This record gives sequence, C-alpha cells and structure tokens, in this order.
Amino acid sequence: MQSTTLEQLSPSDAQAILEHLPGRIRKALIARAADIEYPIETVIEMAIASFLDSEALGFADCKPGRGN
Repeated sequence: MQSTTLEQLSPSDAQAILEHLPGRIRKALIARAADIEYPIETVIEMAIASFLDSEALGFADCKPGRGN
C-alpha cells in the first residue's frame, strides 16, 4: 500500500508568516480569507502557489457563490 503525506500549512505557521508580512499584505490576506470563508492558512498557500505557478489554483477560482 502506498501512503501519501499531506503537507499543509498549520494555523500556527500561518500566524507566524502573517506576523512577518507588511501590514497591508497581512490585512489583504485576512480580508480575502474572510471574504471567501477559507482558513487563513489556505489563503496563504494559494497566494504562494499562484506566485510560483501561474496555472495554480488561485483566488479567482474561489469566488463565493460561484456555480458550475
């Protein structure tokens, strides 16, 4: 049986990252997390992923109330 390891940012790691960001970026990430009702650690991961890979899941993919 093959196992997989989930590597996700923990809430405490997310808070540590937020503490080291400029205030305007910190506020924007927190506001976006509240707007799309996602945990802040997920929003930070999405921000980093979209910075590193333009085809990664991004904020435009997570609009609340978006139907198929």
